Amino acid sequence: MPKDTVLIIEPDFSGHRWRYAEWAAQACLEAGYACVIATASANATHPLAQRLARPQVDGARAPDLQITFVDPPTQESRRGLGSISYVRFFRYFQHIFKTVSREHPVVRVIVPYVDYFLYALPALGSPFGKMPWVGITMRATFQHHEAGVVAPRRPLVNAVKAQLFRRALRTPGLRTLLSIDPTLGDWCEKNAAADSATVQYLPDPSPDTPAPDPLQARERLGLTLYGQYVLVYGAISERKGIYELVDALAARADAPTLVIAGSQDMDVRAPLKRRLAQLSTPPIVLDQFISGETESDLFAACDVVWLGYKGHYGMSGVLVQAYRAGKPLIATAEGLIGWFCRDGALGPVLDDLSVDAINQALDLALDSYDAYPRQSDAAGGHLLERNTLSHFKQTLQSALRDNAVLTAEECRQGAAA
Repeated sequence: MPKDTVLIIEPDFSGHRWRYAEWAAQACLEAGYACVIATASANATHPLAQRLARPQVDGARAPDLQITFVDPPTQESRRGLGSISYVRFFRYFQHIFKTVSREHPVVRVIVPYVDYFLYALPALGSPFGKMPWVGITMRATFQHHEAGVVAPRRPLVNAVKAQLFRRALRTPGLRTLLSIDPTLGDWCEKNAAADSATVQYLPDPSPDTPAPDPLQARERLGLTLYGQYVLVYGAISERKGIYELVDALAARADAPTLVIAGSQDMDVRAPLKRRLAQLSTPPIVLDQFISGETESDLFAACDVVWLGYKGHYGMSGVLVQAYRAGKPLIATAEGLIGWFCRDGALGPVLDDLSVDAINQALDLALDSYDAYPRQSDAAGGHLLERNTLSHFKQTLQSALRDNAVLTAEECRQGAAA
């Protein structure tokens, strides 16, 4: 008898999205389910996809975990409602669900990034029929001004999205919506209808692995043992504030070494290379997928983590990683990054990205390194202390249990319908 299966749908493996899919799958396996991760065929060369697609060798993958590739319907129209991205993604997820359910006994669905189609739910219902499902929202910002988060003022847009969000919470099958934004749950307690899905805070996780020794990490990365390093990590785009940081470093006589680690957007690669040429200290650039081991070494080896992002109002996994590595950071005052860092206890906060402001922040972070609390010193005293992989899995497993409302046969009948 095949195991009940949880279907995890994530078409895009860029940034941290592949990690959410993998971590959700681990939570499902630990809860006793089989699991299928469904994604687009464009991700077939991604390291996660390659690892899951090959036969099990020395525990390379769990036998109950599979990956499948499903592309959008070939005749997908961009006319009428098809011109709206929310609708196109809704139809794509619906297509994936029906395709996978023909081959696997799917009893639950997890959507690690429900923002693909969140605001289409009030008009279109659930893309999964009667199937119980759990969504994770990462981009809801309409409530930010009420919570004191610095973000653009868009009264009309925020009012419309707030109304759509209220209605989305009443979508059939959706009984738990998880949010990596702690302000959203507070808003829902005051504004959601009584028959709405439960909204719970899901702290953006960081792997529960011991931090490497900084000097050993530097040796493995080929860094000098006693230099100073500033880390820019993740998917590298202009919104990282990378150009402004490079300009500030170019104006310093005693500039620390810049470390840029992560795949670069096509439109940033050439302009960034030209800008980096002005630095007197050659930067270290890893324009590639970063493995978990290298990631740990980077956060252990570097002295300061850059979070001076532009136009980014949501959460950042890099913020969590910097905190758990015990490293001071330089953060923008905007969005949830600024909200988490607003008291300055984690590092300097920037109100603007001018050369002078950035260099003042660098001086403070590098010269006063020991003034910032290490993660172990702040245990239990900061909201980010909850941002662990174990807490993530426990929260997701609890949501799966809360959604156990249909039998496997009822779920299969709903999928067929």
